[in-house]
Amino acid sequence: MDAQKYLWEGAIPLQIHLHESQVTALPPPPPALILAPRIGYLPLLAPLIKPYFSSTLPPGVDTIWFDYNGLPLKWYIPTGVLFDLLCPEPERPWNITVHFRGYPGNVLIPCEGEDYVKWSFINSLKEAAYIMNGNCKNVMNMSQSDQLELWNSVLNGNLEAYQRVSSKLKLATVDEYTSLCSPKSQQSLGETDLTAQLKTGRVPVRLYILSVREDFDDLDEVHPIDSWEKISYINRPVEIRKEDKCFSLHDALKTLLPELFSDESLTDVKLSGVDFEDAVRKPNDVSSDKVMEDQGQNAYKQPEAGHICSSAEIKLIRIQGIEPKLEIPFSWVANNLINPDYFLHICVYVKVAQ
Repeated sequence: MDAQKYLWEGAIPLQIHLHESQVTALPPPPPALILAPRIGYLPLLAPLIKPYFSSTLPPGVDTIWFDYNGLPLKWYIPTGVLFDLLCPEPERPWNITVHFRGYPGNVLIPCEGEDYVKWSFINSLKEAAYIMNGNCKNVMNMSQSDQLELWNSVLNGNLEAYQRVSSKLKLATVDEYTSLCSPKSQQSLGETDLTAQLKTGRVPVRLYILSVREDFDDLDEVHPIDSWEKISYINRPVEIRKEDKCFSLHDALKTLLPELFSDESLTDVKLSGVDFEDAVRKPNDVSSDKVMEDQGQNAYKQPEAGHICSSAEIKLIRIQGIEPKLEIPFSWVANNLINPDYFLHICVYVKVAQ
């Protein structure tokens, strides 16, 4: 519980600059300094940012969007995940640029305000529910008041309110034990104790993989990402079975990334999975049971295992700003580091052969 509390209280210090093309007054405004919740989404900062820059904006219709080093930031990815993915060497404060004009519709799905972010979140929750329970009826049947309270709890970072409402969804979780999955730890716990504390469960995972060709020793040597085409998205559930007495993060990654455990390089294979952009549409396009069931069924296809590829190497794994040990029990990760949409977001940097 303490881990969840720390997660919900986590924030990214942002230094937000207004793009120079939209500055109509001299001197230009200083950057805005904001603490952005890790579990939040950038468009939700609009009520704070727009008044700050409003006096210098040119006339026109406001459609807020952000970029980092010229790369438009995808608004439906949680702020903390964007930071973990795009800043291998954490930059504090994180210097990003805000735009109110010239929305890059060729790169970003339209976002016309808080409702779009809300429905993107609710659809992720439906998808997670299908993966965990085999259906998303409890999410679909939420009352309007519960749905509003759940969303407001995310907006306001209110963990207690979120737990009160989300408990009604009866989403399956996995039992956990907290010792590291090392041989010594296993011996000290004993097989009986481990078996008693584990049960079958499916964990919804969103995986973000950045393949880099240059080798690096320090994270600040990684070149800035200039295109989303360099990042692969994978939606794959991880199943923890009762007989998996010590199922670690390493074991989960072997399930999630069979391409890294085969003779093929990540650059030579098509990474399968459900692209969750399919679920991020305007509100009246995304609420059908059929769409959510199709996405859940596709996400639950189990990948095959293999052996480690000598031409690819995992250089960095980051979850909620943490670079965890690979022997940590995956059940602990799944129960403590998930986002409010019940997805576990994992960022991976992979060095591939040139």
